[in-house]
Amino acid sequence: MNKIFFKSAKINEFRLWGLVFTLVGMGVMIIGTGGIVWWGHAGKIFAAIFMVLGMISLLISCVVYFWAGMMSTSATMLECPECHRPTKMLGKTDRCMYCKTMLTLDPAQATHEPSVE
Repeated sequence: MNKIFFKSAKINEFRLWGLVFTLVGMGVMIIGTGGIVWWGHAGKIFAAIFMVLGMISLLISCVVYFWAGMMSTSATMLECPECHRPTKMLGKTDRCMYCKTMLTLDPAQATHEPSVE
């Protein structure tokens, strides 16, 4: 059986990782410029190394955000049965982006059949 272990929608997880890489990159660059304050002229090498590492992290965040955006355009749109809001779904199983309800398109994993009125 295919189970998902995350607590939020897959698209939101990718966006979270993009944010993490952005904040880590900026933090590393700020710490790097602190090397100039602590060690003066000798800290410029420290600052340059941390500037490059921070820029790499920021570039990774751009790639992650771009990838999440591309996946979002091809995601299946459906209405959540719990909160009745439109949500995007990646793959066969995902969570609602708003109320975190487990959603599936696989009839074998569904807990009950929807009532047809």
